[in-house]
Formats: sequence, structure tokens, C-alpha cells
Amino acid sequence: MSQLPELVKALLKPKAYPETPKRIELVQTQMSFVFLADDYVYKVKKPVNLGYLDYTTQEKRQFYCYREIELNRRLCPEVYLRVVPITRDRRAILVAGRGEVIEYAVKMRRLPREAMMDVLLVSNMVSPEMITSVAQKLVAFHHKAETNTNISAFGDIKAITQNTEENFSQTEKYIGNTISAAKYQHIKDYTHSFIKGNASVFGRRIAQGRIRDCHGDLHAAHICFVNDICIYDCIEFNDRFRYCDVASEVAFLAMDLDHYGRADLSRSFVNAYIDRSQDRELLELLNFYKCYRAYVRGKVESFKLDDPYIVPTEKKQATEIATSYFDLAHAYTRSRPILFITTGLVGTGKTFLAQALAKRLGLLVISSDITRKQLAGIPVTEHRFEELDTGIYSPEFSKKTYDKMFSEAKDSLCDGGSVIIDASFIKAEQRLKAKGLAEELGADFFIVECSLGEEAIKQRLARRLEEVSTSDGRWEIYQPQKRAFDPVVEVPPANHVIIDTSKPVEENIRQILELSSS
Repeated sequence: MSQLPELVKALLKPKAYPETPKRIELVQTQMSFVFLADDYVYKVKKPVNLGYLDYTTQEKRQFYCYREIELNRRLCPEVYLRVVPITRDRRAILVAGRGEVIEYAVKMRRLPREAMMDVLLVSNMVSPEMITSVAQKLVAFHHKAETNTNISAFGDIKAITQNTEENFSQTEKYIGNTISAAKYQHIKDYTHSFIKGNASVFGRRIAQGRIRDCHGDLHAAHICFVNDICIYDCIEFNDRFRYCDVASEVAFLAMDLDHYGRADLSRSFVNAYIDRSQDRELLELLNFYKCYRAYVRGKVESFKLDDPYIVPTEKKQATEIATSYFDLAHAYTRSRPILFITTGLVGTGKTFLAQALAKRLGLLVISSDITRKQLAGIPVTEHRFEELDTGIYSPEFSKKTYDKMFSEAKDSLCDGGSVIIDASFIKAEQRLKAKGLAEELGADFFIVECSLGEEAIKQRLARRLEEVSTSDGRWEIYQPQKRAFDPVVEVPPANHVIIDTSKPVEENIRQILELSSS
């Protein structure tokens, strides 16, 4: 608090506002102080020059406040209200008060946090139908968005190269912190090679009018499911970041859905956009732009490490988030998809690890627990505590479950998407089928074996019985499953990793990434 500027301290007091809010919450970004004040939000731009934006004078900050209102009303007209002055007289600093104008703020209606896509994703409350509605709104927006000769020039490889090179130059200082030297160089080499090899595609996109005045920052945290979907907080500070191929905009949200571990929704979003826009060519550029957008997110999170107003705990979190985005960017550079399968006994943490790895690499998660219950026509959280090899866990039903998972994996792998099948895979026969599928489709194949001490498993399974879960695992089937488990010998050590799930998940993810990146 003591490090905050005088103006910020003043705006944390209710009496500074005409509405006299009961509670004020401060949220910071690299470029703004955002005050959540009951029903309204006030955004004050920081006096910074980050290279790609310049807010260093009051005149510039005022200009970009008005620009923010104008541009965001395209997709969220009811939320962006007006630009308000912040004034100082002899008594106090006030919003829209009397006296000298010392700053400006964008005033907005406050959107419900519980309706934000990023919040709903964490709660597993975003449906394919909701994603389709976002795609429909975006297609209509892109169709009407301005394009002209000046805007189209930003789709040229010279402009694209400027953007990507700026990314690399601005992140050199974070090598060894949020991104490794090897990943940095690999992504850079991939980017150069892709741009050089696809000049004709970029040229066609310009000729087809695909370069538009877009939103520019389309990720899950900027989408709210109110008022017929509000997509807010577009980029106002640099036209270069808004003027882009619509494929780049689609890739941004698709990438972010991947980062939330929802590659299924990412795929639904892209397919819905293509169905309605008939822009099938964007698939040729999708992974390139996903890589670019993930890298941008990693860069922006890394910038927080240099902000004097952000506390150490937030910087630690920013480091972890930045690293995860850079890992995802690296994953998009792969020339071949990956098929991961988990294996291990009940309660060893396969599902938790699979979901964490999916977020890091943009994997489609195919769960045996969910697939089995969907095939049985029962709610996924309804428990069926049956003996091993009986009921929906009989050999016949298990074969049906695995066949269904292999079919879903094949669909994704054929489209170039990577997959993790979250299942026990206790029999060598099942693992060999997965290996054969990967070989058939030209995918790399890795087995992630989860292990944990018996006492820890027993405690974990006891806790699970008290929670809402898709798993029917319990201690009574642990020993029979242990006796039935075939040791993993189907692949060489380079394709098999044993994970001790008692260790921190970040350490385990790093171990898997080192294996699959080698």
C-alpha cells in the first residue's frame, strides 16, 4: 500500500467517488490500475511506455481513454459508459469533482464475475452451445469490422514479422526465468521457418479481405455471458495489435481454451467459426497463430516481474503462468501430434496429472471414467461401486469403453491435435492398442505411469468418497487391480516415465515435458 501512487491511494477511499461505494477493490495490469467500486469499474492508465504502448503524458492517456470507449462499444455497448476526469482541489482527489484535472478514467458498468468465461471454465460450466454462440457473435463482428488498404497491410509478412520479432526481443531478458534458452530458440526458428514457407497463404488472406480491425485481445477473461455475450477490453493502445487476420483472433481464444485444459471446447469453437464463416483456410494458419498468441500471453505475464507495484506473491504466480504459456507455445510448434496414455492403479493421481498436463500442452483429455458412464447412460458423478470385472467394469464393458476412447483419440489425432487418454491401462494388450493407434496415425507415443505409496492411496480414496467425483475407485478394488497389473514393457525408456504423484505437480509436469520434448 505504501508503494502506491498518491492518486491510487486516494481512489481506494469511497468518498472519492460520486456513488460512495461500500467496497473498493484494486486490480492491476501492466498498464492500468482498475478500481472495482460496487456497480461500477474505473480504469486509470499507468504513465508507462512499454514500447508497444505509450501512456507517458496525460494528453495521451485521455486520448486512449476515449479510444477505449469507442472501440469496445462495438462488442459491448452497454458496459462502456464514459470518460470521467479525476480532479484535485485543496481538500481531496475526486472522481468527476471540482478543481484541477489531474487524470482521466474509463467508467464502466461492472460485469458479474460469476458470468465470466474464465470463471465458468474453472467450474466446468461452459458448454459447447455457449462456445458456439461466441463463435456466431465473432463471425458477425468480423464480417462488419472495418478493412481497407491500410488495415490489410498488417497481414503482410513484413508486418507479421515485426510483431513476432518484437516478441522475441522483448522476452530475451526472461530467458532462464520464464522460458528456457532451448524453447526460446526453437520457437523463434519455427516462427521464421513458417513465415518464410507460407508467404503465398498470407498473401491470399490479404486478397480475400481477411485482415480486419479486430478485438485484438480475445481470451476467456474478456468474455462475459450477459447481455447477449459481452466481449470487452479490446486493444485500444496500438492499432497494429488489432489489425490482424481473423485467423489470429480465432487462434487466440482457441489457444486460451487449450490453456484451461479444454481442447474439446477449443475444437468446438474453431469448427463453429469455420462452419459459419466458411473460412476453412484459417486451419492452415491456426497452430502458427496459436503459438504466437500463447507467446504474447507469456510475454505479458513476464512483464509483471518488472512492475514495482506488484507484490512478490503475485510475481511468483505471474512466473508460473508465463512459463505455462511459453510451454504451450512450444507445443504448437510440433510437426507431429502426441498420444499420451496414463497407466497406474486406482488412487495414484492419474486424472489430476492428466488435466495438469493437458493445460500445459493443449491436449484433448479423454477420460475412461466419463466415457464409461456416458456409454452406460448414467450421470458422470453417479457412483457404481461394483466389484472388479463386473457390471460396467466387466471385461466386455471395459472393452467397449476403451474402443470408444480410441475412436475419439483417432478423430483428434487425424486433425493434428494431441491427446491424453486418462485411464488405468493395467493390461499390456490395452497399451499395445494405443501404441498401434499412434503408429498408424504418425503420432508420437508416451506412457505416463503414476505411482504412490499404499498408505497415501488409502487416504486419498477415503477422501474421494466424500467428494463429488467421476471416479468409482476405492480401496476394496486396489489389491485385485494390483494383482492384475501388467508391468510396462511395451515401449523403450525414452517413451515411458514413472511419476511419483506425491511430489509437487509442477515437478512432475516438468519431468514429462523433458521426456516428450527430447
